[in-house]
Parts: sequence; structure tokens; C-alpha cells
Amino acid sequence: MTLLVIGATGTLGRQIVRKALEDGFQVRCLVRNRKKANFLRELGAQLVYGDLTMPETLPLSFKGVTAVIDASTTRADDINNLQETDLVGKLILIRLAKIAKIKRFIFFSILNAEKYPFIPLMKMKTEIEDALKDSDIPYTIFRLAGFYQALISQYAIPVLDKQPIWITSESLPVAYIDTQDAANIALKTLLIDNTKNKTFFLGGPRSWVSSEIIGLCEKLSGQTAKLNLIPMSILKLARQFTSLFEWSSNINERLAFVEILEEDQNFSSETLTLYKNFDIDQNNFVTLEVYLQEYFEKILKTLKDLNYEKVSKQRDLTI
Repeated sequence: MTLLVIGATGTLGRQIVRKALEDGFQVRCLVRNRKKANFLRELGAQLVYGDLTMPETLPLSFKGVTAVIDASTTRADDINNLQETDLVGKLILIRLAKIAKIKRFIFFSILNAEKYPFIPLMKMKTEIEDALKDSDIPYTIFRLAGFYQALISQYAIPVLDKQPIWITSESLPVAYIDTQDAANIALKTLLIDNTKNKTFFLGGPRSWVSSEIIGLCEKLSGQTAKLNLIPMSILKLARQFTSLFEWSSNINERLAFVEILEEDQNFSSETLTLYKNFDIDQNNFVTLEVYLQEYFEKILKTLKDLNYEKVSKQRDLTI
């Protein structure tokens, strides 16, 4: 089976490529920058040039492909490229997949995206989901709540650097998942026929609120976090204010995400039917505790080594 991976250089995409090669799949990666993607070629993947904003570059990448895995997404605040890549470009991908008679199209979406049409990224994810369902292409859609990897910049680094972390008084639990586990599940469903034409929530074994993650970072780093509490009402007011100006559209769209925090439905409340139906043991998942512990151990060791080298150089200069 030959896989075409979109977004292969991203956090999730690279894990999909690595795992797919380990499992014996032939892997082709659609890339815009071959130099940046050279590490994928070294893993054993085939690189093919393609750009979602340039439809004429896409057809050749589908030759001989059995399945497509779309793990790409534009940053939510990158409004200039969002429409062109996450909607128009992906609609073209779906058309090409239909022409090529692709046997499975795996798409990574966002949990509860259809509830937030005022957020462009959410709206586009929903439109791509609908387009896949109407395409007659066998598909599997995974709706994600969040990855462990994103928590590093959001919580771990600010704790280490003693930078403020902005939090709201409202905090709902989120079932984050490690990208390696997400990649494993996606590839496993390719081999299970009754995952076709279905949508699954994909999350980790436990849900976390912000305060718990911050507390874990404090414990593992030995640092105390600097917290700034901001009321939800202030964030909503800021969103209304920025919506009045065209130049502030990026700020406005970022603030729009805070309204999700008020949603009564818990992001992790959906049943993890995928695990039950396809015998996926959550006990084998990477836990957030283990993931953050490995991160902090590595970072703290590096900082210790750098400090040792600095002290050694200073000692040499005084001799």
C-alpha cells in the first residue's frame, strides 16, 4: 500500500511517516521545500513537490497512491493563507483523490468544529469534512482535542523561563494525546475495513485542566509558575473591540477561540468508541506525566551541562 501524506513535516505528519515506514508502507510525502523535508527522505520516504496553493503541482503526486493521509493545517492566526490552503487547496485534493480512485482518505479535524462557524479554521475543517462525506471516497475523519507537544510552548517553557502564563477562571478538561499514539491509531484504521466512512473522536487516556498541567510542570521543573488570571468577560470584550477594525483581524480570530472555553459540553466527554471497537489498549499510550517528565529531564540536563561549561570557561580565564 502506498500512502500520500500531506503535512508530513509537521508535528503529527512526521510521526505518521515514521510509523508508516516501520509498518512496511510505501510512503510519499507532498512537500514544498525538499531541503526542509530531507529528514523524511533519510527515513525512507519518497518526496514529491506539491503546493496546495498551486493546483497544477498536485496531480502527479497521486500516481500509484492507495490512501491519502491529510495531517496538515494552517495556523489559526495565519488568515492570509487559511482560505487558500485549508479550504480551496484541500477541496482540490479531494477531487483529485476521487479521480485517482483512492481507497481511503484520512482527515484530521478539530473536535466540535461545527459549533464554531465564526472561527475560520473551524468553519473550513467542517466544510472539508462535509466535502469528504459527499465525495463517495472511502474516508475516516479523526476529530482531535489537542496534542501534548503544544503544551510545551504553552506551559512548560514559560514555567522554565519564569514568564507569565495567562489563564482564565473557566477551565474545562481536555483529552490531549501524544502524536505518536495518534499516528499509530490512524495507520491501524487503514487495515480495518469497518472504519470506512466514519468519524471518531481521538484523545488521550486522561483529560486535563490548565491548573493540573501547570502544577505538573512546576513539580517536574522545580519552578513556580507566574500566573495571570484574566476574566472571560474581558477576553470577549477584546474580541468585540478588535472586530471593528480590519487591521486587527488576526487578533480577533485568535480571541475567538476563548469562547470555546465557555462551552458547557466537555471536550473530552465523547465516548472513545474507536478504542473499544478496535481493541486499542489505552494503557499503552504515552501519558502526559511521562511525556513532560522526559522533556524536563532532557532540558534540565542540557541547562546543567551548559552551566558547567560556562563555569569551566570562566575558571580557565582566571588561571
